[in-house]
Amino acid sequence: MLLSDELVTTQTMSWVKEFIVALNVCPFAKREVERETVRCVVLRSKKMDVALEELMAEVQWLDEHPETETTLLIFPTLFKDFHRYLDFVETAENVMFDQGCEGVYQLATFHPDYCFSGAEPNDVSNYTNRSPYPMLHLLREASVDKAIEFYGDTSDIPNQNIEKMETLGKTKLDDMFAGCMKAESE
Repeated sequence: MLLSDELVTTQTMSWVKEFIVALNVCPFAKREVERETVRCVVLRSKKMDVALEELMAEVQWLDEHPETETTLLIFPTLFKDFHRYLDFVETAENVMFDQGCEGVYQLATFHPDYCFSGAEPNDVSNYTNRSPYPMLHLLREASVDKAIEFYGDTSDIPNQNIEKMETLGKTKLDDMFAGCMKAESE
């Protein structure tokens, strides 16, 4: 069954609000959600080279739309395999570097089966980067730097997030994700 772009976007934003913002996984996300400066783009590409072209098109779009702070590129039909997704991320970072995006944009990575190197697949620490669909979060470097300057030392955020995940436990986390996937398009 093909999910509509609207439903994929609704589910993704439910995850952003009910997981990322509500649990303060990213202390910078709430402001942008409230300001409605988060753009969601659902990409239906079936090939990695097309997905790379779409990524660079979004970089250009952000260049032309400074009022939009950040973009979530959502791939509901591509990158079901986490390792293939990681290959894409590596290639995407290389393409962005070659296109002069270093210092301008950065990627944050999210996938339903995210698994950190050295972690077991069922380790709750992986939930810090798990999402309803494979996606790339395209961030403006200048905004990240400004947010870090305002926030202060961010080095402990990953450890704090792992502690949150461990406190919540796998069952609660799975329930939260299931709740986001039940979100209906309006």
